[in-house]
Amino acid sequence: MDLLNQIIERAKSNPQRIVLPESTELRTLHAANRVLKDKIAKIILIGSRHDILAIASAEQLDHIFKAEIIDPDTDDIQHYIDLLYELRKDKGLTLEAAKELAKNPLYLATLMIKNGDADGELAGASYTTGDVLRPAFQIVKTKPGIAVVSGAFLMFTPNLQLGADGLLVFADCAVNPNPTAEELAAIALSSADTARALVGVDPKVAMLSFSTKGSAKHELVDKVVSATAIAKGMNPILKIDGELQADAALISSVGQSKAPGSTIAGQANVLVFPDLQSGNIAYKLVERISGTLAIGPILQGMAAPINDLSRGCSVEDIVNMIAITANQAM
Repeated sequence: MDLLNQIIERAKSNPQRIVLPESTELRTLHAANRVLKDKIAKIILIGSRHDILAIASAEQLDHIFKAEIIDPDTDDIQHYIDLLYELRKDKGLTLEAAKELAKNPLYLATLMIKNGDADGELAGASYTTGDVLRPAFQIVKTKPGIAVVSGAFLMFTPNLQLGADGLLVFADCAVNPNPTAEELAAIALSSADTARALVGVDPKVAMLSFSTKGSAKHELVDKVVSATAIAKGMNPILKIDGELQADAALISSVGQSKAPGSTIAGQANVLVFPDLQSGNIAYKLVERISGTLAIGPILQGMAAPINDLSRGCSVEDIVNMIAITANQAM
């Protein structure tokens, strides 16, 4: 948890402009109020100014008045309409359609980032991941050279013997249903970058499977073996190994038994799952039955910080993710 406190303190040291499109969603407003109170970030809310302030008054959210509020129905957003039209006219978007689409809070949030008026975005308390990602892909796009966007979770476990003093990075748990070997390798590299840049952890990446070092034969295992080789080729100094079963990746005695000679087995702090089913199920199970704090999904590979929330998120989750997004924006 010290790492989480460091993330929050780092955000406070250089407050970033984080835009929240779900401005009348109750958990989001409570989180925004706390962020503004604690000076973790500068907050931009998109939506009806009347409705936002009415809810804030009813809920006694006294710090919401410090937020910048953009009301697409009453404020001048013509420059965002023009920007959207220029970006999408070659895809068949008309000016009339741009006028309507720019009023959509998720599109307006990404346009603000593209125009340099916001540093990051957080949404997903009420919208689906697809809703959040669609305008992000169309407007902000991915980083140069990155073809795969993925979703990582920071898992703060109560067992300090696991990972980096109890911290594990899980990916991909949010975006890619069935990544190819090449995509899985890219996810591994992005996840290592997240561990290194966001929480200062020396990444030790385990490529997970139901097999450890040839203990089972199957095309699903072959994909993980291939992805590991591709990732090593892309970054020869990356500490990575696979294929590894979860216990071999995490528990030293098991790792030594199943994968003797591996520098990752039993020491992994970044777990890359072979598909979205296993990753999403794993993070939710670990979170719900072990007392682990799961923060995410942190979207990896976007050209600017745009993060998605689980619709089951708490106010605390949103506050933490705003701090994460602010750190990414730095």
